[in-house]
Amino acid sequence: MITCSITRVGRVIVCGLAAMAVVFSVSGAASAQSDFTPTWDVFAGYQFSHPGITVPVGDPGNPTAYKVPDMSKGFGAALTYNFDRHFGLEADFGYNGGSNNSLTTASVGPRFIWRTDETNFFAHALFGGNWLSVGGINTGTTGLGAIVGGGLDLPITKSFAWRLFEADYVWGHHNYASLTTPQFPGLQHPSMDGVRLRTGIVFSWGGTEPVPPSASCTIQPSEVMVGEPLTANVSASNFNPKHTLRYSWSGNGGQVNGKDTTASIDTANATPGSYAVTAHVTDPQSKKNNDASCSANYTIKPLPPKNPPTMSLSANPPSVVTGGSVNLNASCNSPDNVPVSVANWTSNSGSVSGSGTSATLNTAGLPPGPVTVSATCTDSRGLTGQASTEINVEKPPLPPVDKALEARLALHSVYFPTAQPTEKDPSGGLVASQEKTLSDLASDWQVYIKSKPDAHLVLEGHADPRGGAKYNQALSERRVARVKSFLVEHGVAESAIDTKALGDQHNLTADEVKSQIEADQQLTKEERARIIRNMQTIILASNRRVDVTLSSASGTSETSVRRFPFNAEDALTLIGGRTPVKKAAPAPKKKAAPKK
Repeated sequence: MITCSITRVGRVIVCGLAAMAVVFSVSGAASAQSDFTPTWDVFAGYQFSHPGITVPVGDPGNPTAYKVPDMSKGFGAALTYNFDRHFGLEADFGYNGGSNNSLTTASVGPRFIWRTDETNFFAHALFGGNWLSVGGINTGTTGLGAIVGGGLDLPITKSFAWRLFEADYVWGHHNYASLTTPQFPGLQHPSMDGVRLRTGIVFSWGGTEPVPPSASCTIQPSEVMVGEPLTANVSASNFNPKHTLRYSWSGNGGQVNGKDTTASIDTANATPGSYAVTAHVTDPQSKKNNDASCSANYTIKPLPPKNPPTMSLSANPPSVVTGGSVNLNASCNSPDNVPVSVANWTSNSGSVSGSGTSATLNTAGLPPGPVTVSATCTDSRGLTGQASTEINVEKPPLPPVDKALEARLALHSVYFPTAQPTEKDPSGGLVASQEKTLSDLASDWQVYIKSKPDAHLVLEGHADPRGGAKYNQALSERRVARVKSFLVEHGVAESAIDTKALGDQHNLTADEVKSQIEADQQLTKEERARIIRNMQTIILASNRRVDVTLSSASGTSETSVRRFPFNAEDALTLIGGRTPVKKAAPAPKKKAAPKK
């Protein structure tokens, strides 16, 4: 909302220009900007002036304040050079006279103009001088001045317009010091606070003519058979890039469905022949040079016989070990001799990659069994044919079994100290030498199962007979559980281990232990004799063990040699205390012979 005060003429003009700016913005948004920009504009027409100045007349010592009256007789002219579509440099001249008074202005300054097809809004700020002549004063005065304002032109033709109105605020500073004394400063140096109004005609010339808009149409393909689709495109040029264009499509062959710059043509049920599709482009925001049209020609041919393509697939090799690759080749032909292409290679397992008539099947990670590979052949009319082939994926042969490794796996039983592990510490009980035995077993196992993936380890736990049946059964269970957990911790699959806890039910006899000692080639004669002297302790130590049996689905089974590790550094820990040797009863003391 614009609020104006009318106490001063200048404020009236400023408020009027502000109101015109509002109209300017609204109209500018609603109207399309003109594309034509002349080099020169010349205005000539009628001018009304309200000087808005009071000057001294009569006795300089007691002057009379004379308000210069309105001047209705006058004319104005202006010449503007346009730098671009909006900005120009304007030179202005104006004259008004009446009642023996006259006012002449000459100014220069910038001008802004907004050109549309229906209206031209302009505003200018001019600076220069004005000459004021008042009847009764012998000489006129010349002062500095400024003109601020604007107006509205109505274009009639490209070169001719009617200036409906121009409203300007006119300011000037004049010196009448010779006609009055300093006692009257307002009369000695009065300021002009005036208004001028104009109307007339505007001539324009020069500038570059706007390039008329144009459109170019293309269609792909330009020749099809009945039922095949076409796509048309339009490219518009020389329209205002800020405007949204409107597109419409029409054609005389098939059904045309247009959207913006693209249209599709459905030729189903169309009669064979030559046709054209037309695009019409319109700028609804412009009044002139706002449309263009173009056409593209195409031909619809009758359908030939429609026989689908025939296809076959071959695989090389037809069988492959899991992890290998197979080369696939497709052969496709059209009975109607139209172009064909092969695509959509698929398989029910594995991964197939390829394009055209060649592809490759990768069988990495596949289980043994048949794999079916298919592909599709499509001709240029959309008819398809399919073919498939079957490849047999075979299980890879197992690596040969290392006999030395197999023997090593079933070589050593594992021994525990007395009463170990305990209920409070079920994860204890393994001494260093026996952990080394199990570590070697776990390491060898990782290699062995590659050749014997169905192999199992069976752990049998034993206890010496000194604890009672219930105690010994629980102790043997803890021993096999400890050996199993150690092997699992070192990479042996838990599912590959079976356990048995036998308590003291299957202990080695003295003869069996003695036979193992005599067969141990690592013992010297002296060591063997010393061990046999402590046979009762050695029999107990030999039964605190876990035996390891290697078995497989093929029925093979090997059990560890139950040979006590006498030469291990921690052998004494495994053996424990010796059986005490019974001391002979002391001989009775002889009674002293009685003295004779």
